[in-house]
Amino acid sequence: MQRSLMIIVLASLPLVGFPVAAQQLGGNGPMPTRPPSEISTSATGEARYVPDRATISMGVETRAATAAKASAENAIKQRAVIDAIRAQGVAPEQISTVNYSLNADQQFNPQAGDRTPKVVGYIATNTVRVEVRKVDQVGTLIDAAIAKGANDVSSLDFHSSIPDSLRRLALSDAYRQAFADATVLARAAGGQLGELLELSTSSSGVPPQPYRMESMAAKAVNTPIETGELAMSAAIVARWRFISGVK
Repeated sequence: MQRSLMIIVLASLPLVGFPVAAQQLGGNGPMPTRPPSEISTSATGEARYVPDRATISMGVETRAATAAKASAENAIKQRAVIDAIRAQGVAPEQISTVNYSLNADQQFNPQAGDRTPKVVGYIATNTVRVEVRKVDQVGTLIDAAIAKGANDVSSLDFHSSIPDSLRRLALSDAYRQAFADATVLARAAGGQLGELLELSTSSSGVPPQPYRMESMAAKAVNTPIETGELAMSAAIVARWRFISGVK
């Protein structure tokens, strides 16, 4: 009987002591720490530049009664256009074909009794892209191409020969802005910036603007081209630790 009583007592001891131990841990244990405060800013920097390169897309579109005639006429005119461009000192590797198409020209007029579209001819199109390494040649190249039969100048894009260097300048400008903003915020909050925790970036240049000049062939004037000034942009996001109570 005594042995059974002792077993009961021993077994009950943890049941009595557990709430006490839990209470002691709750009163004397470490309290949850508050995560350190942070300051995050973002900024977009720019690097201004005068472009020294250009890309022109120029094409020839011809129409004829048969596919063979439309294609042959197109080939003759486009060869003359390419020769005119090369005569201005543009190397062969700077000229590339970017589009060629030959399609039926169809008309459909139900009022005239048409039940299905009718083929009235064929349209051939050939477009080349020219990488121009001297921007002062752009106007001359366009005029030379139009004089030989080009009737579609679909785009004219200006850019720089040193895009990587410009992007790094834009990144530096963006970081200076982000750091300056973060410093002001930290002081306003009664502290200062601590260590840099995160720094990420994305970049984008100025999107090219289409410069269409199909009507220039009818004008007996030189094509004026102004490059102006463009900008390479880069955006960053930065995050610092905030140290309160320190100025």
